[in-house]
Amino acid sequence: MTDTSTKTGTNNGAKTPLTLLGLGAMGTALARTWLAAGHPLTVWNRTPAKAEALAAEGAVVAATPAEAVAANGLIVVCLLDHASVGEALEGLDLTAKDLVDLTTGTPAEGRARAAWALERGARFLDAGIMATPSMIGAPEAGGYVFYSGSPDLFEEHRSTLEVPAGARFVGPDPGHAALHDVALLSAMTGLFAGISHAYALIEGEDVSPKDLAPLLTEWLGAMGFFAGAAAERLVSGDFTTGVESNLAMQVTASATLLKTAADQGVSAELISPYLDLMRERLGADPAAHGGEDTAGAIALLRR
Repeated sequence: MTDTSTKTGTNNGAKTPLTLLGLGAMGTALARTWLAAGHPLTVWNRTPAKAEALAAEGAVVAATPAEAVAANGLIVVCLLDHASVGEALEGLDLTAKDLVDLTTGTPAEGRARAAWALERGARFLDAGIMATPSMIGAPEAGGYVFYSGSPDLFEEHRSTLEVPAGARFVGPDPGHAALHDVALLSAMTGLFAGISHAYALIEGEDVSPKDLAPLLTEWLGAMGFFAGAAAERLVSGDFTTGVESNLAMQVTASATLLKTAADQGVSAELISPYLDLMRERLGADPAAHGGEDTAGAIALLRR
């Protein structure tokens, strides 16, 4: 195969051709969205059968990663993990290629892959997908992708990258896309933990989960202000001005949360780590920390 790409990403007015390595649930959703938008697409997958349906939709199926990479200048990778990316690309000629890695990874892996790509003559973007496969190609779903690394690569191919989902560039440090991705997913994990605990508390009571659900949605939405408020306090270093529910009060109130869980026969394992952190912050110096906002406990996480 020959390289049909252009560095400007315009391909003389036609849609930019690209190569996609990896056809899991996310990769297949990406592929279908690019094909539907008219982008010439070459695909490769370790299990060839997964490419058959896409071939019927217009994709060119490459027999090997080398053949797929040789086909175009823009190479998008969406594989299982960092190691599988290395295995797929090992020994391939990446000179003058634009490599975009959508594989979920850590900030350190993003930086390592960027250095690896640079050594092989390629420009590089790491990415963090804030969407599920069903959100790809559905702008109304609100999904988007974080990108970090080469600013020039991002600008040249932005219109192509925005086809599956919104594109948000978070800086030239290749590790920052993964950092943003994991930060948001970590917050989501804590949110899901709290919701799970709430549902466990009402089990066996004459309270329907369906009745509690809208109350949870409303209350958690109202508490969303904490994200911005905590950011302001972390930047300013001021944890005491304008505090309404201080740390001392929150620690005292936490006893009610733990006693209710015990009375209901529910493990407190999903909420106790955060409550323990607040107690530790207060116990270190009650006079100094008692009047603080709970955001002050964040400092203890940087051990």
